[in-house]
Amino acid sequence: MLMRTDPFRELDRLTQQLMGPGTWSRPSAMPMDAYREGDEFVVAFDLPGVSPDAIDIDVERNMLTVRAERRPAAKADDVQMELSERPLGVFSRQIVLADTLDTEHIQADYDAGVLTLRIPIAERAKPRKISVGAGPRHREISG
Repeated sequence: MLMRTDPFRELDRLTQQLMGPGTWSRPSAMPMDAYREGDEFVVAFDLPGVSPDAIDIDVERNMLTVRAERRPAAKADDVQMELSERPLGVFSRQIVLADTLDTEHIQADYDAGVLTLRIPIAERAKPRKISVGAGPRHREISG
């Protein structure tokens, strides 16, 4: 079996252990992908183990803010934790959206631990054809 080590992942894990979980005043970052698909801008956030009611999405002007909180699972009194690597706490990400996006019609879906936002491209930003008409006819000015 081939094993791959990533020293930066280990460093990130150790840093998170030392710094503790994210809080509302100091949230941790969440991984995301962003791409254009047809007439939509799509942003996907990894939020495994987060309840949909613990996700907060805000748009103010062109600033999109996504916050989520992963809470510890309820455990019985006789459970002794042997290993805990899944981060808990608050996660947040802010994205500055272009003026060409329609922030009034954002759609949000949460499935299998992935929050997907679909932001339509504004009509004014879509390519359009401009027809060329004949100019006004020349008229003679008489005095």
